[in-house]
Amino acid sequence: TTFILGKKMGNRSSKKKGSKRGIKTDTTPGANRNLQTPEMRDASSPRQPFQSEASASQFESIPHRETPAALSPTNTNFRASDKQSNPVRKRYSDPLTIEDKKQILIDGLKEEYKLYYDSVKPLPYIQDRLYCVNTIFVESGVVALSGSATSYGKDASWEQLDSYKNIFNDPHRRSNRRIIEGEPGYGKSTLTLQLAYDWCNGVQDSPLADVEILILLRLRQLGNVPSIYRAIKRYLVPKEYRVKERDIKEILESCKSVAFQLDGYDEYPGRDTNEKTDNDEENDVERIIKYKMFQESDVTLTTRYLPNEYDRAKTKRFKLTGFDETARDQYIRKAVCGDDEVAIAKVKKGLKENVILDDLCQIPLLFTMFSHMTHEIEGFQKFKSVTDFLRHAMNCFHSHMRNKSKDFNAKEYSKFLEHNHSELDKIAFEGLSKANQQIAWSQVEFLQRLGQDFYDQYILVGILVEEEMYDIADGQTPGKSDKMKIEVRFYHKLFCEWFASFRVVDILCKVEDSADLEPILGKMDPFDLQYVFRFACGLNSTAGKKIIEYLKSKKDGDKFAILCILEQSGNVEGIVDTVKELCSERITISEEHSKLLQRSTIQLLQIASSH
Repeated sequence: TTFILGKKMGNRSSKKKGSKRGIKTDTTPGANRNLQTPEMRDASSPRQPFQSEASASQFESIPHRETPAALSPTNTNFRASDKQSNPVRKRYSDPLTIEDKKQILIDGLKEEYKLYYDSVKPLPYIQDRLYCVNTIFVESGVVALSGSATSYGKDASWEQLDSYKNIFNDPHRRSNRRIIEGEPGYGKSTLTLQLAYDWCNGVQDSPLADVEILILLRLRQLGNVPSIYRAIKRYLVPKEYRVKERDIKEILESCKSVAFQLDGYDEYPGRDTNEKTDNDEENDVERIIKYKMFQESDVTLTTRYLPNEYDRAKTKRFKLTGFDETARDQYIRKAVCGDDEVAIAKVKKGLKENVILDDLCQIPLLFTMFSHMTHEIEGFQKFKSVTDFLRHAMNCFHSHMRNKSKDFNAKEYSKFLEHNHSELDKIAFEGLSKANQQIAWSQVEFLQRLGQDFYDQYILVGILVEEEMYDIADGQTPGKSDKMKIEVRFYHKLFCEWFASFRVVDILCKVEDSADLEPILGKMDPFDLQYVFRFACGLNSTAGKKIIEYLKSKKDGDKFAILCILEQSGNVEGIVDTVKELCSERITISEEHSKLLQRSTIQLLQIASSH
């Protein structure tokens, strides 16, 4: 049963039919989709979730039993930030001065960011509750590149930091240019949301406490929008008619303290392309990264990959390293079990009993899924592999929608579409096989290839999400009459790898000669797309054997092959001899090794030490 609590913020207490924040009464396709638009709804509209890899790094509960977060005043129906009274409408001079416009811009930014940080919906198949990021945020581990090293190598040295706040206020690393690296699901975007929350709510110990204006942009939206001022106007204050692009430029250039949070450079369509404007200049994002623009402002870039060009002398580098045991304990207590020591022990036991999942649960995105499932589902199974875990997670997505389809007059759910997704597998495989991996597609392409029924079901289930973008063709100058388009992406890249692995299995089962494997698998780096290989091994033994032999032929592939064997057998006992052979020689773990190779080696040692 869902209870709707009216909020004390003007007309926001009213609930429209089909509102994402109330009870869903309209179950027709598309009626309640996760549609993120740059022209965010006004204050009276239902808040839309902020779709990003990071918001996925903290999860709400599966509604089998209530959790502390679900019962807190920061769930969908009432949020802590809503306790603020309605702001008094300010009186401005006529005509408006630049100071007036600056205050209007700041107020508009805070209103927009509130939509972002107050609408974290981590598990896409739980559509009924949203969370304020501050309610469920737990710090991930973070390290800083120390010394004079500017890239990975034997001279690189990484130092553990106590808090993400040290990224900004550590006097030994003081700089106004920084890059925060992290793999998918490690909380890069969630961190930017927490910083936005701190700034909007005047958190005293926030690194941004003294910042006058914060600009938070999701770079994946900025394709063919080379002007940073146009991006701010279009995506952050699109309906504020009193502030024009030229005003934004004047405000930022005259402001004493401006901070930029540029989120997701690896998803930026203009990354490392030397995209030019009509004046034959670089786009503003690249100019900012290269220290050619806003040299006095504070700039933080989040990304999976380093830009090809950036000012190495002035830029400090940091990495998010995931959840350690302390962070896991904090999350379990804060968002899952509260002070219920018995429940806490149950979750921890479920994790400790399976060494195979220990590596996976360093990823905040996946640990939160595992912890909620272990806590909330009675008789929850002990997973034998990462493949088993994802298979069960996907079943949770579908079963939730199957149950909702039983409601009176609800759209019928198709089990056939749940189990027959070969065309989606092809789309995922093709996207990951490209040199610059494709992570978003046009809605038109998806509909043509998948069909309306399939598309609607996977959007409603939450595996696919929509995002509204400006439709600006290459070489076209953005203008006032730009049309909108809808792009479609997987909720998280891990889900894209899951469906791509089905296509890998289909292809490899038809391959006779091992020499034919290189043209198929060679386009995907196993150390970047490890889960495609691991899932494929877990899904099909025939394909798994071919993948394992392929990996053993690659440099440092033998240790990774062990993880694939575990996916295939799900039984540590079956590979003890192979582990003994690999661990009988001298074992080296070097900073020059990839993170996956380091973790693979450690996991081998864990298996060896337990036998």
